[in-house]
Amino acid sequence: MAEKPHMNIIFIGHIDHGKSTTVGRLLYEAGAISEQEIKKMKEETAKYNKPTFEFAFVMDQLKEERERGITIDIMHKDFQTPKFYFTIIDAPGHRDFVKNMITGASQADAAVLVISCKDGIQSQTREHAFLAKVLGINQLIVGINKMDAVNFEQAKYDEAKANISNLLKTVGYDISKIQFIPYSALEGSNVKTKSDKMPWYSGPALLEALDLLTVPNKPLDKALRLPIQDVYSISGFGTVPVGRVETGVMKVGDDVVIMPSGVKTQIKSIEMHHQQLQKAEPGDNVGFNIKGVDKKDIRRGDVIGPMSNPPTVAEEFTAQIVVLSHPTAIAKGYTPVFHIHTTQIAATITDIMEKKDPKTGQTLQANPDFIKNGDVAIVKIKPVKPVCVEKFTDFPQLGRFAMRDMGQTVAAGVILDVVKRQG
Repeated sequence: MAEKPHMNIIFIGHIDHGKSTTVGRLLYEAGAISEQEIKKMKEETAKYNKPTFEFAFVMDQLKEERERGITIDIMHKDFQTPKFYFTIIDAPGHRDFVKNMITGASQADAAVLVISCKDGIQSQTREHAFLAKVLGINQLIVGINKMDAVNFEQAKYDEAKANISNLLKTVGYDISKIQFIPYSALEGSNVKTKSDKMPWYSGPALLEALDLLTVPNKPLDKALRLPIQDVYSISGFGTVPVGRVETGVMKVGDDVVIMPSGVKTQIKSIEMHHQQLQKAEPGDNVGFNIKGVDKKDIRRGDVIGPMSNPPTVAEEFTAQIVVLSHPTAIAKGYTPVFHIHTTQIAATITDIMEKKDPKTGQTLQANPDFIKNGDVAIVKIKPVKPVCVEKFTDFPQLGRFAMRDMGQTVAAGVILDVVKRQG
């Protein structure tokens, strides 16, 4: 049987709008979890006095999460549809966990924005929609959940759809390309097959809509770029970094360089899902064994590339940012934490070059003293130490970022230009 194309999909949206339940229900309907597992979950949920949470429990494996009823860590779970092999990156909706969402979104090919028909747009619906767009997720499905809570009324769905359409338009999505789906994760209505409870709706069910997505083009022709997520030391085997190939191809025997440290090494072996591979392509999450490198010489956020075209190490960079939620205003000298691919680094805004009109891209003001919520600006940024980043136009996966401060995402942006580290 030919292998199905692989897609990474992320579920985003406000806390308590039913993301985990949606994911659990999808996995169940797609046959990725069994009746037994669900039965076990039902017993568990009764224990914790959360009887309708059994589907959510599939994703929330951590006991602490069960007790709090929220999703903390990113869980990876696989399932198949007739057309695709999906890996779900479950993004937490709870505010403290946006940084997980950022790591997740930077790996996602598509997103499902879950919104409760009963509660409508909430703060995180906004934040997640914005981040998804800025982080380059162009394929979006909007799941309007909890239809059972509004008696499956078309008017309620129409109202929710109109509101979310307006929000997505302001963020920059093309509404004509987005599928809106009314469903109930709890009851399973319109998840796998059409529901007779919503005769007014003629579109696909949620699982069917997933098969309407298109496989992203793999940037095979570009140089290898693999940001490292973790590094393990395995006895008898050596140092094994783990990460996702963003661009290019990694092959056994390749001579590579790890930046920013400049350590040169060779790829001895590559493994994915406990299988040995001769090569890894964009989208593959792999572990690989490298020759003669100590675990302490390599860390999360480093980037691997070919010696002939090493990853760019930036002394500073110019970026276009959009301010999402800063309590006052951002001025020169502001130093939040930047989340770029798998790295987190403090960096200072050294210059605010111009403020732009988000709709036309025209300059509104040159050299403003400060920028505030909703502003789009071109800024210069100096990381506290050299960091691997790329221009968004060259390697989009390594050219977008979020800025975090005080437990929230204050801004997000893309890198326009890089001043390379000398020497």
